[in-house]
Amino acid sequence: MTEPDRAGSNPTWMDTTAVRDGDDFVINGRKWFTTGGHLADVAIVMAVTNPDAAPHMRASQIIVPTDTPGFHHIRRLSIMGDVGYGWQSHSEVAYEDCRVPAENLLGQEGFGFIIAQERLGPGRIHHCMRWLGICERAFDLMCEHSSRRMVAPKRPLGTQQVIQHWIAESRAEIDSARLMVYHAAWKIDREGTRAARNEISAIKFMVAGVLQRVLDRAIQVHGGLGMTDDTPLAWFFRHERAARIYDGPDEVHKSALARTILKKYGIELGSQGS
Repeated sequence: MTEPDRAGSNPTWMDTTAVRDGDDFVINGRKWFTTGGHLADVAIVMAVTNPDAAPHMRASQIIVPTDTPGFHHIRRLSIMGDVGYGWQSHSEVAYEDCRVPAENLLGQEGFGFIIAQERLGPGRIHHCMRWLGICERAFDLMCEHSSRRMVAPKRPLGTQQVIQHWIAESRAEIDSARLMVYHAAWKIDREGTRAARNEISAIKFMVAGVLQRVLDRAIQVHGGLGMTDDTPLAWFFRHERAARIYDGPDEVHKSALARTILKKYGIELGSQGS
C-alpha cells in the first residue's frame, strides 16, 4: 500500500493505478516499504482500479510476479543505517506499464481496502505479540547484565536504585500490555475484528510505546555495550522504532479511540479530529 509521495496513514489515497486493458491490468506507480521485495517471487500491489468509485471502493489488490516486465526493484531502504535482508528488509519498487493477467486480481475489483482492513486488525495483534516477545528478550538481557556488571568490587549494577526502578517499571508495563493484547484477542474471537476496533487501536499504540521504553532502558543499562551489535538491542531499536508508525501511526489510533469514546458523551468529531 505505502507510497513515497502519499501519507501511509490514509490507505484510500494513492497514485498507483491498474487500468484494465482487455484481459490484463496495466499497472503504473511507485511503492516503498515492500517487505522482502528484493527476494520475493511475487508482490501484492494495491492500486486504483475504479477512480470514480467511493473512496473505500477505488482500489484493488493484484498479484504481480516479480519477473514481470515493468516490475523494477529500485533499492532496499536503509533503516537507520541497516538495509537488512529477506523479511528484515524493505524495498522501494516501481511499476512501469507492468502488465499482468486480470485473473491475478485478489478477490473482487474495488475490494482492496476491505481486504487490507481484514488483514490489518489481526496483523496489529500479531505485531503486538512479536513486540512483547522482543520486550521479554530485552528485559532478560537487562536483568542479566544488571546481575553481572560490577560498579564496584562485589557490587553489581542491579544494586543501584535507578536500575531497580527500570526493572520494576518494565516488568509492570510488559505484563499490563500483555493482558491488553489477550483481551483484544479474546474480543476478536467472540465478536469479530470490527467489534474489537477500539481494543486493537489501544494495544497498537500502548504496546508500541512499552516496546520503545523497555528497549531504551535496556540499552541504557548496557551503557556503551548497548550501542554496539554485540547484543541484539541496537538492532531491535533501529528496526522497531517504526512500531509507532506502521499499520497506523500512534496518533491516528489515539484519535480514532478518542472519537469513539467522546461520541458517547455527545461530541461528534470528524476523521481529522475537528
